[in-house]
Amino acid sequence: MKSAELFIEKLLLASRWFLVIFYLGLAAALGVYAVSFIGKFWKIASNVFTYDDAEMILNMLTLIDAALVASLIVMVMIAGYENFVGKFDKNDTELTWLGKLDSGSLKIKVASSIVAISSIHLLQIFLNADHYANDKIMWYTILHMAFVVSALMLGYLDKLLGKKSA
Repeated sequence: MKSAELFIEKLLLASRWFLVIFYLGLAAALGVYAVSFIGKFWKIASNVFTYDDAEMILNMLTLIDAALVASLIVMVMIAGYENFVGKFDKNDTELTWLGKLDSGSLKIKVASSIVAISSIHLLQIFLNADHYANDKIMWYTILHMAFVVSALMLGYLDKLLGKKSA
């Protein structure tokens, strides 16, 4: 009976390695997104003298948005691997931030990143408001506020739970 339980425990523990497939997929998606970013950048750079100020701001916000999404992918990929699969070699000074990203702080960072991405998207909508119906703008704003409230609640819960465990 004990050997069956030990086998199941080892099998369940080993199943965490299936997550590597997802992290490798995210790494591949990041590569595809980088190619997309280069295309966007090239389009902007090749037309830089034809844009007015508002168009240039919108294009820069598009690039910033892409950088935030890419950073979010890297954060989830590396912190997820570190938390659920295996540990990275801590001798590398570039990875000093890794130990600070547990699953709770990762949720808050992801939520904060979503709020930042949503803020940029909403700013792009406001700068292009004449292309959107008022009810669409209202719904985009409501959705953004839902992201903000969710991030605040996650932060509050993390702080609350952090004080109880300390």
